[in-house]
Amino acid sequence: MPYSFSYGCVEHQANHHAEDLRAIYSLRYQVYINEWEFETPDDHPVGLEYDDYDSHSIHFYARSRRDSRIIGTVRTILNSDLGFPIERHFALTDKPVGVDRDTLGEISRLAVSKEYRRRAIDHALFEAGPFVPNQLPRYMDDGRDIRRHCEHELVRGLYLLIYRDSKRLGLTHWYAVMAKGLYAILKRWGIPFEQIGPAQDYHGLRAPYITSIHDVEHSLAKVNPQLLHDARAGMFQ
Repeated sequence: MPYSFSYGCVEHQANHHAEDLRAIYSLRYQVYINEWEFETPDDHPVGLEYDDYDSHSIHFYARSRRDSRIIGTVRTILNSDLGFPIERHFALTDKPVGVDRDTLGEISRLAVSKEYRRRAIDHALFEAGPFVPNQLPRYMDDGRDIRRHCEHELVRGLYLLIYRDSKRLGLTHWYAVMAKGLYAILKRWGIPFEQIGPAQDYHGLRAPYITSIHDVEHSLAKVNPQLLHDARAGMFQ
């Protein structure tokens, strides 16, 4: 296969991973500013897209084995004095009750290099173009469309990393702000999220969601046991 990936994660404070963090922020700049213009270059004059939450996040990445470039990334924001972006930018109608905030994490800044994206992923991440449900990637495919296979393997791998690290940290719930397409992809894989507030224009049309990691495990055990097995097996160690 012409595309294959390795995966990793890094905390912002890990100075020995400064080069990886720079590559992550550079990819986010390319996707969120150069391609989709969700933010202005003037706000990021050094060509790196980052914010205050990055210093309270675990950053996950996928690296191309072909040329060692980081070509996919996502982060989990942990609780801090800053709170969570979802609570700052959205009117939450169903905030979690009785959940220790230190066991909450917000998944955000999913970015995939353009050469690894197809139209369905573009829509899922950025609400770009018409929504085509039958193009949503399944967990497995027959391999005839290599690019589709690779893009969903890349996204799947990043979410498996999030799961594994969340279990390590003792997280019990995930926040996420998502376009409708990404919510549909995750639901199709057996990863259910519950909408907890109205959608609004925030880097495109987005809505706030939450899920319990326990509920995700219960759902996957029923509808996608292979994905749950892979997540628990620590397949990226």
